[in-house]
Amino acid sequence: MSAPSDPRTMGTVVDSRRERLRRLGPWLVLGLTLAVLCVLPFEMRPYHREMTMVFFINLIMVTSYRLITTTGDWSFAHIVLMGAGAYGAALIAKHAGLPFGVVVPMAGIVAALVGAAFIVPLLRTAGFGFFIASFAFGELVRLIWVKVQFPFGGARGIINIPSPEILGLKLGSSIPYYFTCFIVALISLTILYRIDKSRMGNAWKAIHGDEMLAECVGINVAHHRSFAFITGAFFAGIAGGLLAFHMGAIDPRNFDLTQMVYLIIWVVVGGAVTFWGPIIGLIVVTIAFEWTRPLLEWRPLMFGAILILFLIFLPGGLESLLPKIGPTLCRSPVEQLARVRRWLTTFVART
Repeated sequence: MSAPSDPRTMGTVVDSRRERLRRLGPWLVLGLTLAVLCVLPFEMRPYHREMTMVFFINLIMVTSYRLITTTGDWSFAHIVLMGAGAYGAALIAKHAGLPFGVVVPMAGIVAALVGAAFIVPLLRTAGFGFFIASFAFGELVRLIWVKVQFPFGGARGIINIPSPEILGLKLGSSIPYYFTCFIVALISLTILYRIDKSRMGNAWKAIHGDEMLAECVGINVAHHRSFAFITGAFFAGIAGGLLAFHMGAIDPRNFDLTQMVYLIIWVVVGGAVTFWGPIIGLIVVTIAFEWTRPLLEWRPLMFGAILILFLIFLPGGLESLLPKIGPTLCRSPVEQLARVRRWLTTFVART
């Protein structure tokens, strides 16, 4: 007959397993998600495939915008920077005839140059002043696209953008371009995540926390704010290049005030403290967007109400709920049942 196990040893083993599961859990979820996304395009309808491609593009947009907010600067011109990348990709592809693999990074460079032109005067502002000034600069650029016929096409925009191809493989059909957007989004998110966890990312967060204290410890605030804004603009340009090739035509209405409001809603709903917050917000709002498609006329009212409610009752976004519900989800079913039983007992006793 074997000796009873030591309770302390069993507790250590259980804790070790929980710690291993806590470390491996996110990677297992990520691997499963990537595997599902690789299989999905072969099973989805064309409409849902197109919607997923736009979702990948929006992923780059929302994570690049969150990168700018880590310094405390909330820009209202990020969609216009995306438009700069889209216009740059369309003009380069039409008139220079360069391949897709070159045009998309060049679109990011074009948007970064526009962002560098924006940030020079914007450094003199902060907070609400930065927000309004960025909106003014963005509208200035967008109105240039509307009024100038050559080379931007005026209000009509640019049409007949060449179909993308890589090494002779045409990406015009939906499945190849789905994987193109998927790979570009995966690479972009990996780079943005590494930047967020780097010393540079920590310096940006320090500036957000206390700008004067950051200066006192030797952080060049102007340099870091500029670098964050230009880096975010670069990835917004990448997203714009993908969008231009996806649509085959662009016009200034693709980058108007409404689109910028949606971008801010994604970040506010998800939260901007962690890297994953805006992604959560994008997923939730995209699903809500599709569910409310029959209520097109009421959609601005609904999303406006959602924005106000989150700012008042959940300013940290949905990501702020995870520390509260995470420990609950990690409990065993027996513990969950015991908690429910205690809650029912207390409820019955009080009533």
